[in-house]
Amino acid sequence: MKDKIPLLRLLFYAAPYKRRFFCAVFFMLVASAMNVLPPWLFKSVVDDVLIKKDTAVLNLVCVSVVIIFVLKGAAVYGQQYYMNWVGQRVVMDIRIILYDHMQRMSFRHIHASRVGELMSRITSDVATLQGLVTSTFVNLVLNGVTFLGMLGFILYINWRLSLITLTVLPVVAWLLTFAARSLRRAGHSVQERLANLTAIVQEAFSALRVVRAFATEELELERFRRGNIENFDALLRAVRIQALLAGIIEVFLIVALAAVFWSGGREVLNDKLSPGELVAFIGYIAFMVQPIRVFMNSMNTLQTGFAALDRIFSILETPTETEENDGGKEREKRSEKLVIGRISGRVAFENVRFSYADGQEILRGVDFEAKEGEKIAIVGPTGGGKSTLVDLIPRFYAPSSGRVLIDGHDAAALSLPELRRQIGIVPQESVLMKGTFAFNISYGLPNASMEDIRTAAKIADIDDFIMSLPDGYGAEIGERGVTLSGGQRQRVAIARAVVRDPRILILDEATSSLDAEVERQVQKAMDRAMAGRTSFVIAHRLSTVRNADTILILDAGRIAQRGTHEELLRLDGVYSRLYNLQFGTV
Repeated sequence: MKDKIPLLRLLFYAAPYKRRFFCAVFFMLVASAMNVLPPWLFKSVVDDVLIKKDTAVLNLVCVSVVIIFVLKGAAVYGQQYYMNWVGQRVVMDIRIILYDHMQRMSFRHIHASRVGELMSRITSDVATLQGLVTSTFVNLVLNGVTFLGMLGFILYINWRLSLITLTVLPVVAWLLTFAARSLRRAGHSVQERLANLTAIVQEAFSALRVVRAFATEELELERFRRGNIENFDALLRAVRIQALLAGIIEVFLIVALAAVFWSGGREVLNDKLSPGELVAFIGYIAFMVQPIRVFMNSMNTLQTGFAALDRIFSILETPTETEENDGGKEREKRSEKLVIGRISGRVAFENVRFSYADGQEILRGVDFEAKEGEKIAIVGPTGGGKSTLVDLIPRFYAPSSGRVLIDGHDAAALSLPELRRQIGIVPQESVLMKGTFAFNISYGLPNASMEDIRTAAKIADIDDFIMSLPDGYGAEIGERGVTLSGGQRQRVAIARAVVRDPRILILDEATSSLDAEVERQVQKAMDRAMAGRTSFVIAHRLSTVRNADTILILDAGRIAQRGTHEELLRLDGVYSRLYNLQFGTV
C-alpha cells in the first residue's frame, strides 16, 4: 500500500480536471482496442482468404485494417492531447504549491537544508514527475489494457495453449515486483545525486568571488566531477537492473512461444486447431511481447518518478512556519488569529527561552520591555544571541518557552502577515531584487505611490543619487544589487523598510560592514528612519548606540546589564569593557 500512496496522492491533484482525464482514459481504451484487433484478422486471412479463397473476406479484411488504424490514429491523438493537458496542469499546480510551501517553511527547516537541494525539488524532481504523468502513465495504461485484451483473445482461441503461456506470467510478475523495489531505491539514489549536483553548482556560483579569490576553481571542478561520477554510477545501476530484467523476461517469453508453437502445431496436424487460429494465437503472443517490453522500459521511469514524488511530498509534509510555531495543523485550525490593526509598537519579552536544537539554549530567560517609540540597543559578544532575540519579534522563530508580547498581545496569537507588515527590518547584508529602484523600495507594497517611494528614499538619503541616474527610479539595480556600493545598498534597504511606515524597526548590524565615513552617512539615515518608531538596533560599534533609550547587554543568552550609555559606563561590567576596548581608554 505504501508504494501506491504517492500515485493516489498524484491522482488527487488531477481531480479538478477529471473530465479531461476521463476523456484521455476513454481514448486510451479505444487505442488499446485497436491494438488488439489486428492479430485476429490473421485468422481470417489464413483460414478464409488463403485456404478458402474467399474474395469477400479479403475485401473486408483490407477495409477493416484501414478503419482500425484510422480509429487508432484518432484515439492516439485524443489520448495524447488530453493526457498531456491534464499532466502538464497537474505538474504546474504541484510546482506552484511546492514553491509556495517552501516559501512558508520555517527558517529552522530551510537552514537545515542546502538551497541547491531545495531548488532541485522544483526543477529536477518536478521535471521527472512531468515525464511520469505525460508519458509513463499513458504507456502503462495503454499497454496494460492492450495486454489484457490480447490475453482474453488467446483464452478464447484455445485455453490449453493459453495455460502454457500463463505459466510464464507469475514468474514475470515476480521479476517485475522484485525489480520495482530495486528500481525505486535506485531512483531515490539518482534523484539525491542529482540534487547534490545542483547544490554544488548553486554553492559555487553563489560564492564565485570567494572561489576566485582563493583560486579554488580546480577544487570546485573536482567536487563537481565527483558529483557527476556519483550520479553516473547511480544511473548505471538502474540501467543494469532494467537491462538484466528485460533480457531474462524475453528469454522466458521466447521459451513460452516455442512451447506454444510446438504444442499448437501438433493440434493443427491433428485437426484440433485451424491454421488461422494458430497464426492468430502466435500473433497475439508476439504482439504481447511489445506491451511487456514497454512496461519493463517504463519500470525505471516509473520508480524514478515515484522517488521524485516521495521527495516532493516529503517537502509538502514539512510543517510550514505557522504550523511549526503554533504546534501543528490541529492547533492552527483551533486558534483564530487576532488581527489588531495598527499597532503602537510596545514590545515585551517575558522569561523567553529559545534553542535551535535540544540542549543548545541560545536565550535563557530574557525579560525586558520596550515602550512605544523607544530606541533599544542590543550589544554584546559574538554568539550571545542578539540576532536570535530580534528574530523572535517578527516570529521568524517561536520561543521554546515564555512569551513575546506586541501591544500586550501574545505574538503567537497574532496574524503573521498583519504583524510583519508593521515591522521594518534592515539586515547586515541587504539583498536587493533584480528590478528597478522603485520596485525594490516598494517591494511588498504594489500600490505604493511614487510620492511614498520618494519620501522613503529621502529619509534613507538615497533620493539624490537615484534622481541623478538617467532613468531615475526606473533604473535597473541588477541582481542582488551588485552594481551599488555597500552604503547605497543599505540606504535602499532602509527606504524599503520605512516605505510601509512600520511601527517597529529592526536594524541588525546594518553598518558593520561599512567604513567610517559611509557608516556616518548611513547612521544619519537610520536616525531619521527610527524617529517616532520603536527601534531595535544591534551593533558591535558602540558609537552607534550612545543615544539609545536603553542598552541591553546580552551575554551567553542572558541580559547581563541594562541602562543608558552613561549608566552602563559607570558600572564595571561587560559594556564598559567593550567600550574601553573599542575606544582605547585602557
